[in-house]
Amino acid sequence: MLRKEIQSRLNNYFLIVGVLGITILSFWSLDLQLSRLFSMRSFQLMAKFFNELLSPNLSSIFLSKILVASLETIAMSAVGTLVAAVLGILLALPASKTSPNDPAILRSPARWLLNALRSIPELVWAALLLISVGLGPFAGTLALGLHTTGVLGRLFAESIENTNTHSSESLRFIGVSELRIFLYATLPTVLPQLISYTLYRWENNIRAAAILGVVGGGGLGQMLAFHMSLFQMEEASTILISMIGLVVMVDSLSYWLRKSIER
Repeated sequence: MLRKEIQSRLNNYFLIVGVLGITILSFWSLDLQLSRLFSMRSFQLMAKFFNELLSPNLSSIFLSKILVASLETIAMSAVGTLVAAVLGILLALPASKTSPNDPAILRSPARWLLNALRSIPELVWAALLLISVGLGPFAGTLALGLHTTGVLGRLFAESIENTNTHSSESLRFIGVSELRIFLYATLPTVLPQLISYTLYRWENNIRAAAILGVVGGGGLGQMLAFHMSLFQMEEASTILISMIGLVVMVDSLSYWLRKSIER
């Protein structure tokens, strides 16, 4: 008993020393140059930058462009999430084991595919798709859809596997087909959770869609990248404010919808 306690403490000490060592090596290898960050020149440049950002362009012409780009960003996130939800449920079925007697032959390949889709970030997907489909919202929508398919497919598969199987087994015992069991027993049970996951990913995709434009994916992000490249800080300030407002609005709407479903 005493030996196990000593071994446990030694393991904890080694873990702490290892984490501290990795942290110190990380700071040493990155060459952060903190002296330049906190120099007087750096403070002057940041003050000038923020001063320009505090004067947004509120002209009617520019605000109309902001409205169009905001609607484009919302459309990208909504279509990407909807496509991902459909593909996710289609991939979640072979990726889940619905009963103890289910051979689940396609479970491993389907999960490998879902892991591959979600392991590649949206920005990387967008950069790859720009080569084939060109600049614009189509590349951004596809990037969101592919990445979110991997995320939602994995979450949907876990929900289907962890659902209560009593009603499904009863229907299976009397010879009901697997499709009917899924439609009338499994799906009604997990549907609120699936919708909640989808809405939560829509919140994330709004933020992602705003960033995807930086690599040419359309929407507010593309406008931001364009005006930042020209150092037009008044226009960039307006776009940043619009991004924040759009994210807050969608987050609030999604939160209200998820709470309504849970009641």
